[in-house]
Amino acid sequence: MTKHQGVSRRTALQATGLGALGLFCPGRAAAQSPHAIAATALGQQPHSDGPVLEPLNRLPRMVQEYLVAQAREAEGRGLLVKESLRTKADAEAYVRSVREKIGLCFGPLPEKTPLNPRVTGVLERDAYRIEKVIFESRPGFLVAGNLYVPRGGRFPRPAVVGSCGHNDKAKAAEAYQAFSQGLARQGYVVLTIDPIGQAERMQYVDENLRPRRGGGDREHLYAGNQQFLVDEFFGTWRAWDAMCAIDYLLTRDEVDPKHVGITGTSGGGTVTAWVCALERRLTMAAPSCFITTFSRMLENELTADTERHPPRALALGLDHDDFLAAMAPKPIVILAQELDHYDVRGSIEAYRRLKRLYQLLGAEENISLHVGPGHHGFNQDHREAMYRWFNRVTGISDATTEPDLVLEEEEALRCTPQGQVAGIGSKTIYSFTREKAEALAARRRPLRGEALRSAMIEVLRLAPQTDVPEYRVLRPLRGRRYPKPHATTYLVETERGVHAVVYRLYDELHHARPPQGPKRAVLYVAHQSSDAELRDEPLVRELLESEPDTPLFTCDVRGIGDSRPDTNFGGWDTFLGMRGTDYFYAIHALMLDKPYVGQRTHDLLRVLDWLGSFDHTEVHLVATGWGALPAAFAAVLSERVTQVTLKHALTSYTDIATSESYNWPLSSFLPGALDKFDLPDCYEELRAKQLRLIDPWGPDAV
Repeated sequence: MTKHQGVSRRTALQATGLGALGLFCPGRAAAQSPHAIAATALGQQPHSDGPVLEPLNRLPRMVQEYLVAQAREAEGRGLLVKESLRTKADAEAYVRSVREKIGLCFGPLPEKTPLNPRVTGVLERDAYRIEKVIFESRPGFLVAGNLYVPRGGRFPRPAVVGSCGHNDKAKAAEAYQAFSQGLARQGYVVLTIDPIGQAERMQYVDENLRPRRGGGDREHLYAGNQQFLVDEFFGTWRAWDAMCAIDYLLTRDEVDPKHVGITGTSGGGTVTAWVCALERRLTMAAPSCFITTFSRMLENELTADTERHPPRALALGLDHDDFLAAMAPKPIVILAQELDHYDVRGSIEAYRRLKRLYQLLGAEENISLHVGPGHHGFNQDHREAMYRWFNRVTGISDATTEPDLVLEEEEALRCTPQGQVAGIGSKTIYSFTREKAEALAARRRPLRGEALRSAMIEVLRLAPQTDVPEYRVLRPLRGRRYPKPHATTYLVETERGVHAVVYRLYDELHHARPPQGPKRAVLYVAHQSSDAELRDEPLVRELLESEPDTPLFTCDVRGIGDSRPDTNFGGWDTFLGMRGTDYFYAIHALMLDKPYVGQRTHDLLRVLDWLGSFDHTEVHLVATGWGALPAAFAAVLSERVTQVTLKHALTSYTDIATSESYNWPLSSFLPGALDKFDLPDCYEELRAKQLRLIDPWGPDAV
């Protein structure tokens, strides 16, 4: 994309006004309404007084369009830098800079530890042998793989790490056997490993070694989301396994260290890109069905698991091409498919950016793009393009097509007696998360007062605000069966393109700004929907009965209730799904270095500023469930909050990080917090504001 195009797209997004906010776009039918979900999650039955009301959802695309604008702005900043490169020295400096930034995304890599490799079996075949290999990428953390070693000829030979996509059979799946065997028949030593959470490396198994949480992306999300609490990134773990596979290959006499490559498709293409970014010993690479642009993925509502979203990447101005640029000027071929859900337009954009960089480096011939005609997957045309590329680099073979293959049964390729590394005592990924959380808790000291507030502002990524927010007054709501006969909706603009939805209950019809005063007001922060909880949450009625003359406001922060996203999966309601919209926007928020719970805290602080403009300077802040997190943070930070009631508040982040099972969503997690503070520090600080904790929720309660 050119600079001009990037600017014009952002301008168009900013100019969309009410349309972008979805104010005049009716929400699509939901499989389960926020009303029913909120009531169920709060342990209640949906309101039964008459027919179930359709959920209110005035801003169904607000979060989507806000994040698209943010991503495009980040992409534009990155493009300005790339377009400013003029010389080889500029290009070399750029490669160094992206390597540094990538280090900030993936965090410090772990120390090298003994691989303790062992071969548990060998299959002798006509042109190669397959060794069943197990090694440790971290102490006690076992990796299972198949090593293909060609027969005859001269050694050492070029070597390739095979990285598998999301398939329960992983290294034994047809596509991965095919490229492993195809390379071996052409003279390459190939080590194809099972990813974490697939094939022989399931992390959550029962006593019979059967998966308890499903495989592939289900385990990736479950383990990966939890890791953010201890400032780990699941993509780093995936890449590190592959880098340790290179370590193992380089211990073998059959391997030529001058020619070491990596290839893989889909999730394996992701890992291929990450290893290109991190591993200097690589000499060639062929990522398949992954390389596009981050903004294309977001605009197309392409949900994916945790490993594909490096934290802080967008904030640092990185894009898919940059992870390959970190390997420049070494040979890379991008393998894309015309009909892939990974937008081929982004693949072409990435290639063009890299081609210009490689031209400046004097190595234009070392970057290539192959676009196949098919759908997502390591199809034969992709494999053959990969063979041709690696053969051009190594000169080991002049083959251009795939040789005849004879695929193995899955059981024949197993490295472990029972088909799971768990059966031979491998540590689990969540055990490492628990150990790190426990170490952080032991080192951490309680924070109070200004020290706590400073730490919270830093980790929540909050910026100072001094003005009073703008707002809109929508038509009064009728027939919603709220505890008072009338309610008016206010859209409080918390930042450009984002509105918190605030209801104010009235005894009389009111379609205007809120009246001034009194000083005291109640602000209720919803768990998932103010509309539902005004009817069904007993705490709301308790507040009205105990303070009948105090104005009652409710608040849906971004992504909740009235701005619950109605995007993703072609209109399916996947809000709470494994890769649903709540997760989708939470993971992109982390890529922008703006944690979702921090954004929601910002919304709440701005609503408190707005209330202050009507002389409500003594606010009783009340919240339930998910809403209790931004409420607790805002209550510590705002002098306007003088009383706090939290129902179903999370006990602590440490409780989640040290538990094998949890139900809280990624949108509630605050990466980096446990290095500085935990929720009990906030609760202790709020004792001075008459904190009332009602039935706190632990990791499994939601």
